[in-house]
Amino acid sequence: MSRNRHCTQNAPPAMAKKATPSLTDLRAEIDRIDADMHRLLMQRGGIVDQLIAVKRTQESGSAFRPAREAEMMRRLVGRHRGILPLDTVESIWRVIIATFTYVQAPFSVHADLSAGDALMRDSARFHFGFTVPFVPHMGAANVVAAVSESKGDLGLVPAAPGVTGAGAWWNALEFDSAPKIIARLPFVDRADHPAALPVFVVSRAEPDAMVREVEMWSVRVSGWGVAGAHALSQLAEFVAVPDRAFDGAALLVSVPQGRSFATIADMLVRAGASLRASALVGSHATRYTIEPADVRSERIGR
Repeated sequence: MSRNRHCTQNAPPAMAKKATPSLTDLRAEIDRIDADMHRLLMQRGGIVDQLIAVKRTQESGSAFRPAREAEMMRRLVGRHRGILPLDTVESIWRVIIATFTYVQAPFSVHADLSAGDALMRDSARFHFGFTVPFVPHMGAANVVAAVSESKGDLGLVPAAPGVTGAGAWWNALEFDSAPKIIARLPFVDRADHPAALPVFVVSRAEPDAMVREVEMWSVRVSGWGVAGAHALSQLAEFVAVPDRAFDGAALLVSVPQGRSFATIADMLVRAGASLRASALVGSHATRYTIEPADVRSERIGR
């Protein structure tokens, strides 16, 4: 009996329950985090200010870096967890990146509204925010012309087949001095994206800023028909519009990473088409696609 009593007397005290933070404490913590985020943004601005001084002696033109931005967005998706929707995180980062890019070298975004005003404005504002000037145009050719006359502006042209406006606008990109397709938005592709309209970004970019994973080719063919279209669809995405002769077509072909244009050209010939001309008119990052189930998992932190 005494032994049991001794054990009871020397037993460790019960663990104290952790106090639940009060509403006031939680709000104070949110205020602290908000202040930290603002401080970090200002600190980022200071570094960008130093970048401006360096770049003025090294380059001119657009400060848009599609290779770097595509990689940044991929890393963002990879590390995101918790209840905050991915849409919100992506849009916040897009505004931060685009605004600081604008601060480095002011530019405008020229947009083709032929696919619909609301869809294109949603894409432009989601990816570039409200600080960057938005210049509407009707027709992709007008966008390309405006970008060609600028120093570092960007042009947004619908990338989906059937909504590219009239004519083969990409023919104007064939010349060495012409701007090129440098990106495809959104960088993070998913079915429920709030700015889901696929668009090509047309601009002048430094060679080291380009992403060369997907090559964009302007191709003109004769003998275009169902057989050629079916065969090409097995190898690449493309847009086709009538060109000159009754059986001619102008194509904008996206040659995916790991496949060559020579393979595409050979396939077109075997399908009965004759190549009249071809030119590389840009490149962009491979589409980074997230399935809806993956997005839901990110949102609940699984």
